Formats: sequence, structure tokens, C-alpha cells
Amino acid sequence: MGESEDKKNIISSGNDEIDKKLGEGIPLGSLVLIEGENDTGKSVFCQQMTYGGLNQLHRIAYYSTENTVKSMLAQMDSLSLDISDFYSWGYFRIFPVHLEGVEWTSEQMKGTLHLVTTHIKSIREKVIFIDSLTMFTTYSDEDNILEFLTSLKNLCDKGYTIFITLHQHAFKEDTLVRIRSSCDCHLFLRKEQLTDRYISVMEVSKIRGAKKSTGNIVSFEVQPGFGLKIIPISQAKV
Repeated sequence: MGESEDKKNIISSGNDEIDKKLGEGIPLGSLVLIEGENDTGKSVFCQQMTYGGLNQLHRIAYYSTENTVKSMLAQMDSLSLDISDFYSWGYFRIFPVHLEGVEWTSEQMKGTLHLVTTHIKSIREKVIFIDSLTMFTTYSDEDNILEFLTSLKNLCDKGYTIFITLHQHAFKEDTLVRIRSSCDCHLFLRKEQLTDRYISVMEVSKIRGAKKSTGNIVSFEVQPGFGLKIIPISQAKV
């Protein structure tokens, strides 16, 4: 009974090996930062967490700057993360944030960050993914970004669980330090070469309120038609 009660207070990835590294999962009410450069697996990890959360019957909203609704559902299906039923039942909603070809002023962009916060408050979902924050940084200064994160943190204090991804190259180092410190959980992804191929390596920098001690590093690769496959430490060190 205790274990099932514990499970109610976390978001599982739906993958036992990843959950072990996360100290069982991400505690509800967390602001989670997933940091890494291009093609390090940030979106795939978010989609894995979405899959796990939906299977726990959490209602999830996903703000994507890179996918349409159709491409997002197709991408998850190709990773063997079939969430089409949850989408049909209304447990999962995707909000594409496409700004390509549109010229935005910094004032308009500052307004967009505020609109995202306002929109989150207006929907019923309490688990939110923002993938990614990088796009907003071109038009927003440090104060705008940190003000946005403060708004998200306030929502987390009211029971929301919010995941945000970003590319560290888009931020000054001192801004990154402030962003990391404002988040409850910080996961850092990078690419490493493993003999003939590249794998993703995720460092669990911190998880505030984790049920168990967190494992520091998990390595994985994305296999078409199979999805996210954990690479054993012994192989990853080759």
C-alpha cells in the first residue's frame, strides 16, 4: 500500500531503469529543467516522461516549438510510445508554438511568455511540458526569462509539475546558473561516442524531494521502431 501511495506522488517515466536513476521518478510539484545541446535526447526524454505520466492517468499538456500535433503523435508512435488512446480520451493535449517566418519584437515576445503562463492557468492539465524555452530567448532578456520561471515556480507551488527544455548555448553562463538554481530538478544531457555510434548520456544533477537517492548517470540510445533503449554502464564506458 505504501509503495502505491508513493507512486501517486511522482511522475514515472514508464521505464524502470530510468526511474531508478531518478530516485523512483519526478516528484509532483517540481519545476524540472532538462538541459542539453541539439540532438542530445531532450525531446525524446520528455516524450518518455509523457508516456509514463499518461499511463499513471495524469492529464498532460505539451507546448512544442518543434512539432505539430500530427508530427508529435507520429514521432511518439515511432518510439513505441503509443499514446493515441490518451489523446483521443482528452488526457493529452499538444499546443504547437510555431513562430517560423514571423518577425517578433522583444515586447511581443515578452507578451508571449506571459501568454504561455496565462494559458497554463486556464487549462485543466496539471502536468506541463515546454519544449523548448530556447526559442523565446532570442527575443527576451534575462529578466523576462527569470520572471517567467518565477511564474512557473509559483504554479508548481500550487500543484503543477512543469518540465522545460533548453539549449545552454542560448544563455549566458550567469543566467544559466540562476535558471538551474530556481528549478527543483536539473537533468543534463550530452552526446558521447560509443565505438561506432553516438549515445545520449543523462546526468541527474539534482532532484529535490526524490524518494530514494538518485543515480548520477543513465545512458541511452534511440532506436527507430523500438524507442529509448538503456545502455548498460559497462558498455557505455567502452
